[in-house]
Amino acid sequence: MSPLSLTLMSLTVAVLSLVAGVVSQDVSLPAQSVYIQPSSFAVLGSSYDDWRVNSSMMFDPSNSSAPIFQIFDPDFLNILGSEPSLRLIASNPDFAFAHEAPVWVPDSDEVFFTSNAAGHLGHSGLDQNNQMGKISLQEVAAAIRNGTGSINVTVTSLELDDAVQMTNGGTGPYKGNLLIMNQGRGELPANMVAINPYPPYNVTVLLDNFFGRQFNSLNDVKVHPSGEIFFTDVAYGFYQYFKPEPLLPNQVYRFNPDTGLVRVAADDVMKPNGIAFNADYSTLYIYAYDVQSNTLAITNRRVFAYVDTGAADGVAVDTQGNVWGGCGDGVQVWNSEGKLLGKFYLGKGSSNFAFAGQGRVVLLSETEIYYAQVDTGVEGVDLVHT
Repeated sequence: MSPLSLTLMSLTVAVLSLVAGVVSQDVSLPAQSVYIQPSSFAVLGSSYDDWRVNSSMMFDPSNSSAPIFQIFDPDFLNILGSEPSLRLIASNPDFAFAHEAPVWVPDSDEVFFTSNAAGHLGHSGLDQNNQMGKISLQEVAAAIRNGTGSINVTVTSLELDDAVQMTNGGTGPYKGNLLIMNQGRGELPANMVAINPYPPYNVTVLLDNFFGRQFNSLNDVKVHPSGEIFFTDVAYGFYQYFKPEPLLPNQVYRFNPDTGLVRVAADDVMKPNGIAFNADYSTLYIYAYDVQSNTLAITNRRVFAYVDTGAADGVAVDTQGNVWGGCGDGVQVWNSEGKLLGKFYLGKGSSNFAFAGQGRVVLLSETEIYYAQVDTGVEGVDLVHT
């Protein structure tokens, strides 16, 4: 028999587990949330007939309708606050316009992002570039205030220089610009660029090779306070048939923009993808590495958490040390020790997301964008680098 959890609005409710057969805990739940006690599915039994055969299959013990906040640990309530919400704000069922590289620009209150590169509904590949776009969170706020029901805000496409090919990752603002990682396309090289977030969106290429060899497909990026830029490179362009066979291993790099020197930071990750520092920059997350304060060497690789659905693509850390990951069922949140606290459960993948100031999170989900409002004390580690 499937486990049962109850969802109620701002009431103290008894959370029942049919596995345990008893009232297990009293939890005060906000709206649009469900408490799922891990013990309720620790044993599913020999008669259970819905076993997952791969990590892409969804697992929802609550059998609740998405989007919803799934609470696996009471500490997740501190993140949600008393009146959280999770709503759809942009949609295009024919175009995976909202895949990766989300960057929030505080001055304009806009979020930039890119479409899927060569994936399903991406309308891109060897012969066609993907597309960067943006939305205004002021428009989102106005639509919510007006209370007109469903929301589908304007998605503005950016016309960019040809140096920008198959964008995948981003951070910033970096010296007033978007710091963007491009995978390249065909013989056009992967590169790191700075893009002015205001028209005409001028592009400056910062890096496009490792001692004369093209990178594979630059993926994600974060800036250390020292000014050094840490980024990942993995051959997804080759895997997705829009880049030649790779000339380098999949690796993590660090780049000094003042001297132009680029060096390998880690070569022990099979497919390095999302990357993030914690608040004091002592830990780097791909796995989890210690960051040596004097040399910036990353050491002591260890498993931080294992994602149950898909893999953590985009990764970010909030100011309380919680680690957030865009996963195959939405956005998952762990504490600093790797314990799963809860999920922004979409019932579909969210490759990436962006903190957008106090208590605001924007979730990308290919053909859709979702907007979460949570406790105002929740903020991402500051990514602005001047």
